[in-house]
Amino acid sequence: MDDLFMNAAERASLYLNGLNSRSVAPRPEALRRLPELGGPLPENGEDPVQVLALLDEIGSPATTASAGGRYFGFVIGGSLPAALASNWLAGAWDQDAGMVVASPATAAIEEISLGWLRDVLRLPAGSGAGFVTGATMANFTCLAAARHGVYRKLGWDVEGRGLYGAPPLTVVVGEEVHVSLLKALAMLGLGRERVVRVPVDGQGRMRPEALPRLDETTILCLQAGNVNTGAFDPARELCAIARESDAWVHVDGAFGLWAAASPQRAHLADGVAEADSIATDAHKWLNVPYDSGIAFCRSPENLRAAMSTTAAYLIQEEEQREPSQYTPELSRRARGVEIWAALRSLGRTGLAELIERCCRHAERFADGLRQAGYSVLNEVVLNQVLVSFGDEIATRRVIAAVQQDGTCWCGGTVWQGHTAMRISVSSWATTKEDVDKSLAAILSVAKM
Repeated sequence: MDDLFMNAAERASLYLNGLNSRSVAPRPEALRRLPELGGPLPENGEDPVQVLALLDEIGSPATTASAGGRYFGFVIGGSLPAALASNWLAGAWDQDAGMVVASPATAAIEEISLGWLRDVLRLPAGSGAGFVTGATMANFTCLAAARHGVYRKLGWDVEGRGLYGAPPLTVVVGEEVHVSLLKALAMLGLGRERVVRVPVDGQGRMRPEALPRLDETTILCLQAGNVNTGAFDPARELCAIARESDAWVHVDGAFGLWAAASPQRAHLADGVAEADSIATDAHKWLNVPYDSGIAFCRSPENLRAAMSTTAAYLIQEEEQREPSQYTPELSRRARGVEIWAALRSLGRTGLAELIERCCRHAERFADGLRQAGYSVLNEVVLNQVLVSFGDEIATRRVIAAVQQDGTCWCGGTVWQGHTAMRISVSSWATTKEDVDKSLAAILSVAKM
């Protein structure tokens, strides 16, 4: 086993050290070899060292180099060294993090991490939280708590009686709501098409004056970080309106919530802490390994009521936070370990600098693209840059050519009628040199 694990660590190190010298997108010849991993299931088991070697030799070249410094797609961050190493150690622990009795260490680490997260993200001290897979499940978990909280006020036990015969709820979203929130609504039986959509401004921010009438049956869903522009809904104003109507406020802060950790960007998240629930990802801007999301709820009781389960064989602690009472899963991996490691290794100032550095890189991209005569479509307030290279055909040509070139990887989008390249700067590994090299490659392709 020692030889196998040392071999794995050596291969992983070689992979990470080679990211800057390879194409960000996998080359066609690497993709053509992937079927070699298949074939009939072996009748007899193979040597684990040979299994690992095959996985590395065929799988590694066929990956996208999203762990490196020149990947700018889908708001995917890299993995901080301390977080990745802790993830490996936690994998060796192989703990079921669902119950205190099953893993006292990981339960304690989750509780410590939760305290640090509430502090650095400027959330209410008494907030409850669940550690889940990502923003889709974080939105699901938060909206389940919202569904419980609203129905509890109406005297309806939605967990016991379901939605059959239940009073109708109204879900209000911005016109540019993210698809993960709509998927969560669909899974909760609230319907992705029954939402009331509110018009947005030129940056995708919900317009408070366009809100419909809210009441105690309403769940109002805001955004902290538009997936295209990085813009924030005016949370303080919207939360104040919702409070007057006794509506529940949920915030999808998948990546934008982390702006609260930077003194220079915290104003963008002003008022977000007034919400009843907030979803975010740790595998985006905290840069921990996939997968890692967090569901926060101002009232832990609502979160517990929506998520908890009991059985005679389950031993539940009464004096300590039981992890499984805050998440959809009973059995799950110990995601809190790498969150703890990331926060401990960065500290308050290191996390703030990580957020601010990515924003500076985004501004550098925008400045270089503007100076070259291309149209930057958004106000670059965070880590997102939208750029048009002319009409739809020209822009899509540049996007495809950049991805094929391999110096960097940027995706495409259609936003408010404009086809654009979307540049998302989310990784601790990205340097000024990475930005300049990527910018040069983009401009070179665009001039062809």
